[in-house]
Amino acid sequence: MADFSSRRTMMVDTQVRPSDVTKFPIIDAMLSIPREAFVPSTKREAAYVGENLMLSAGRVMLEPRTLSKMLDALDIQPSEVLLDLGCGLGYSTAVAARLADFVVAVESDADMADEAQTNLTEQGIDNAAVLTNPLQDGAAKSAPYDLVMIHGAVEVVPDAILDQLKDGGRIAAIFAEGALGTVRIGIKAHGRVSWRFAFNAGAPVLDGFRKPMAFAL
Repeated sequence: MADFSSRRTMMVDTQVRPSDVTKFPIIDAMLSIPREAFVPSTKREAAYVGENLMLSAGRVMLEPRTLSKMLDALDIQPSEVLLDLGCGLGYSTAVAARLADFVVAVESDADMADEAQTNLTEQGIDNAAVLTNPLQDGAAKSAPYDLVMIHGAVEVVPDAILDQLKDGGRIAAIFAEGALGTVRIGIKAHGRVSWRFAFNAGAPVLDGFRKPMAFAL
């Protein structure tokens, strides 16, 4: 029987804390939420590895370092509502739900969305809901949001998503740049989002977040 509890502590001690993530609520959430409960059953042994974990074609569960640093950079407050795009099997939603007032999670894969909701329910997380929707459409019905987090790389963030962010709200996204990627934090002011560099990280580019192809005549 694998000792997931010790692996969880080791993940925080070797992947999260050394990445300058020191906020107690994030450390506590990552020590409390059983990551192995949110991965495909065949991949439980790999739940705590320090790299992105493949969920399906082109879709990954972000490595603990990347997720924790995104949460840290977003500086989630207990009164805020977060839109979690590409939640996979629900791990990021579970962790964010420990920090935010409520999390609206969106998953384009209906089977993954169902499993994510089941996983959250089984963990007793009742301040989050999973919707099945194209990721690039977000969840306009519950907008605007204080925060948006995107799980996967983007070449561009669709206006439909930026429109769902409150003025004064923050968004975290991994921008694909060649083989590397950079996580940037966007802050919306007067209807416009300005981006700043946060740290380097990589992930596959999500469908619906690619730049339109330019046609040459």
